[in-house]
Parts: sequence; structure tokens; C-alpha cells
Amino acid sequence: FEVGAHLSGQPLNHQLVEAGATLLRPVSTSADYRLFALETVPPKPGLVRVGAAGNGVPIEGELWRVPAAGFGTFVGGVPAPMVIGKVTLPDGSSVSGFLVEPFAVEKAADISAHGGWRRYRSEQGL
Repeated sequence: FEVGAHLSGQPLNHQLVEAGATLLRPVSTSADYRLFALETVPPKPGLVRVGAAGNGVPIEGELWRVPAAGFGTFVGGVPAPMVIGKVTLPDGSSVSGFLVEPFAVEKAADISAHGGWRRYRSEQGL
């Protein structure tokens, strides 16, 4: 599951494609996540699960299928504070996807109200 710079048409999407990934469909998270704009190059969002008490919202993203060999190579190149963890989808299932270590969002702008990275970037004129 991807929510940011690896989305289709975004600057790091080529890394998923090079790992042999194929796009399955657009999908959102369950309603217990928050999305933050991180100060990274290239710009990336950070997805954090906050649970029911954390005022979470569904966040738009894409579901990709990555072959096992490509997944290992891809994950090996994920830089901190990004992590791969389990992301819950609206139907209650969970998939591997991008999350961020909580310390990385302490001073980051909460962009959850935009519903996703593409919409945030578009509304910022980026």
C-alpha cells in the first residue's frame, strides 16, 4: 500500500516498477490514520495509525502487488524514518505498506483533511 512519492506518476514510482510491482487498484485506509507532510527530498507524506481515539480519517492510496524478490530489494532501500508495516483497509484486511516512525511527524504539518497526498499537492499548486 502506497500513499505518497511512490504513487503512480509520482517521482519515486519507478522504484516500485523496477521491483516488478503492478498496480492493483486505488484504495484507502480504514478511518484510523493521519497523514503528515514531511520535510524530505523529494517531498513525501508520513502515514501514522492513530486508532479510533486519535481522530483518524481514511487516506487515499494505491494497492500494488510486488513479487517476493522485488519486495525484499525494495524494502532494503526504504530510508528512515519511513517503515514498512501493516496498513488496515476499509474492509478490515491488512496489507504491507508505507508508514512513518512517529517521531518524524512531531513538527510536520497534518494534511489529513485533504484525504490524500495527490489532493494535498494539487490544492497546494504543486
